[in-house]
Amino acid sequence: MASIYQRMKSRLTSTKDSFKDKLNHAMYYHELDDDFFEELEESLILADMGIDTSVAIVDKLKERIKEEKIKTTDGVLDLLESIMTEMVTIKEPLMFTPVVIMVVGVNGVGKTTTIAKLAQRYVDWGEKVMVAAADTFRAAAVEQLEEWANRVGVEIIKSNAGADPSSVVFDAIHAAKARNVDILICDTAGRLHNKVNLMNELSKLTRIIDREGADFSKHNLLVLDATTGQNALIQARTFNEAVHLDGIIMTKMDGTAKGGVVIPIISELQIPVEFVGIGEKPEDLVEFDARSFVHMLYDDSDEDYDPDAGN
Repeated sequence: MASIYQRMKSRLTSTKDSFKDKLNHAMYYHELDDDFFEELEESLILADMGIDTSVAIVDKLKERIKEEKIKTTDGVLDLLESIMTEMVTIKEPLMFTPVVIMVVGVNGVGKTTTIAKLAQRYVDWGEKVMVAAADTFRAAAVEQLEEWANRVGVEIIKSNAGADPSSVVFDAIHAAKARNVDILICDTAGRLHNKVNLMNELSKLTRIIDREGADFSKHNLLVLDATTGQNALIQARTFNEAVHLDGIIMTKMDGTAKGGVVIPIISELQIPVEFVGIGEKPEDLVEFDARSFVHMLYDDSDEDYDPDAGN
């Protein structure tokens, strides 16, 4: 059976090929002059690294080149991989049960399906799971989550369309307490009348969870659509201002060449990407290792990779 790294590498070929193609443009320059660094910076930006992260990578590369007295582009790729790996190596928060997981994200990113995949994963791990349908502004969202809950075999707490989302979360927390639930996953609205309304609603839900779920740890997850590229980074910044994000799930990674956006998301916001979606099946929501992802972008071999080897 293929390792997670090999599965990820085989499913994320569009992102890998796009990155290597753009990087190769810079590698046409053999001299480490201004033209090379300008071309490299532009290539990184076009690979969805974002302006700030691309500039930071190039600045660090210049420092390392000077320190190691490198004169040509030979060896630059190894330096780039090392720098990018350092940028995405962050401390990830631990999740302790019992826990309330609040899942946020705009409509259309695959939030409800992702919740179902998460629930299935935790059930397979032997956890007692409950879901709360707090996206009451879309009747279809409640119905979809209920269908998934029945498939996975977990209890769902719901209300009528248009009900106060906070009341659903309130009821769900008390039901989770009474039934000794390990993991309560709360769906939330992805769109209200405007961004301010959405963020205010999420802040209200956070207060309810903090107040009523004193016996639970809290874990806030943002679901992002990888195909949106830099827009995903903008969404991450916005949601992190409204609710402190503990982690991110990237969906549709297998269908995009814009997966490079995970680099600035992690390095700029210091928020780990916990899972990525590389297909439609529940087992296609896989744990994400940022160091393995960076290595994959440069890896042309058929060998497996263990990011912890030698540590």
